[in-house]
Amino acid sequence: MQNPVNSVLLFAILCASSVLGFFVHPRLPERHRSAQSIALVQLAISLLVTFTAIVLGLLTTSVKEGFDVAYNARGEYAAELAQMDRCLSDYGPETAPIRAQLRSYAAAVIASTWPDEPPPVGVTYPNTSNMPLTGEVPVLGDIMNDVGLETRSLQPKDNLHQTLIAACILQYHDLIQARWKVIEGVHGSISAPFYWVLVFWLALLFGTFCLTAPPNPMVVTVIALCALSITVVVFVILDLDEPYGGLFGVPSTSMRNALADMMR
Repeated sequence: MQNPVNSVLLFAILCASSVLGFFVHPRLPERHRSAQSIALVQLAISLLVTFTAIVLGLLTTSVKEGFDVAYNARGEYAAELAQMDRCLSDYGPETAPIRAQLRSYAAAVIASTWPDEPPPVGVTYPNTSNMPLTGEVPVLGDIMNDVGLETRSLQPKDNLHQTLIAACILQYHDLIQARWKVIEGVHGSISAPFYWVLVFWLALLFGTFCLTAPPNPMVVTVIALCALSITVVVFVILDLDEPYGGLFGVPSTSMRNALADMMR
């Protein structure tokens, strides 16, 4: 949904709506510009502005909460990966192949989710050029499934290792839950139809603004600044609605820290 072109288009639509209002204003019959009519229009504008502020405020709060959830889920996921690696390390050197798969998985996730950042070094991982930024990736899902199968196939040789393998299996279950929480938490909540209804509503509002004032430099400047401000607000809302990518995307720091811990 987020696209810089959409923001430019929104700004252009708001400006065009304002120009249309300025065009209609001097052509209104005198009876339509009476004090009573202007007062009613100003009351309607105040009502629309209030509703707009409420809607944009609710949208900002909603997408910010969704972004925070995605941010925290990524941090928890990174911690679960590091803890799974530590549990396997405690079990013994026979888990080295499983730990290598886990490192390969973590590196592939970093490279595919943040393709514009430097790729991980010092570890081999599958080709991520055709992997999507978000969502389930069959190749990575297979690696994670192999990690679980190989962990369960370990044969503990004493009570200590039996306790450790039970802890690793439990940790694997927590890791899978954290993984799916990340996968399912990246979907945007603002649909395209809702967005364009919002754009239409804002266009009507800006067109109404200009029905009550002549197009002098002060009015034009204020309207342009208002259109720019609304455009920036909508841009931020759409950007936060997509946690990965964009200007305010979830950073890769937690995953990189987890991979660095796993490679020690």
